[in-house]
Amino acid sequence: MSTATKERPSWEDATLPRCSWLKLSNPAYVRYHDAEWCRPHHDEGSLYELFVLELFQAGLSWETILNKRDAFRSAYASFDVDAVASWGPSDIDRLMQAPGIIHHRRKIEASIGNARAFKAIQREYGSFDAYLWGFTDGTPLRCAPNVTRNELSDALATDLKGRGVAFAGSVTMFSYLQAAGVVNSHDPACFCAPERMQPTDAHA
Repeated sequence: MSTATKERPSWEDATLPRCSWLKLSNPAYVRYHDAEWCRPHHDEGSLYELFVLELFQAGLSWETILNKRDAFRSAYASFDVDAVASWGPSDIDRLMQAPGIIHHRRKIEASIGNARAFKAIQREYGSFDAYLWGFTDGTPLRCAPNVTRNELSDALATDLKGRGVAFAGSVTMFSYLQAAGVVNSHDPACFCAPERMQPTDAHA
C-alpha cells in the first residue's frame, strides 16, 4: 500500500520565481505573498481583517503591519467586526496600550467607526464581498506591478469616504484591492502570476 506524500507548501521552496520587491528573508512576508496577496478572497472575516490592516498601513510599509498581524488579531478580538463595532472610549484607551500594534489614536478611533461602516455595507448589500466585488462584476483585474492607484481604487475610495470610512484614500484602497485579490499585480515572471493562480478563502 502506498502512502500519499503531502505536497510541500510553496513558501518553503526558495527556488520559485517571485516578485522582485519581495523580502525573501522574512518568512511571514513570503508566505503572505505566496498564499494570500492578489488571490481572490470572498470570506467576510478575511475581507474585514485585511480592511483593518490596510487602513492601519496608511503611511507605513505593509511589512511593518504584517509583522504585527498576530498582535492586531489579539487586540481586535480576532477581527470580529460585531465586537469592534460595539467598542467605545474605554476600548480606545485599551488599544492605545495594547502590545504590538500601531498606537495611533486617530487610526484606532477610525477603526471603530470603520467597523460600523463595514457592517452597514453588509446590511445594504448582503455581504461586504458582494459590495467589493460588485465594482468589477466579480472579475479580478490585471494591473502592472508599478501601479499604485487606478480608476477602480479612486471609485472605491470615494464611495467609502461617502460612507464615513476614514484612512481610505485611493492608494490605500488600491493596496486593499490587491490584498483582497480584486486586483492582481504580481510580476509577470512570478509563479503567482494570474495564469498560475488558484483562488483561496483561507486565512493565513
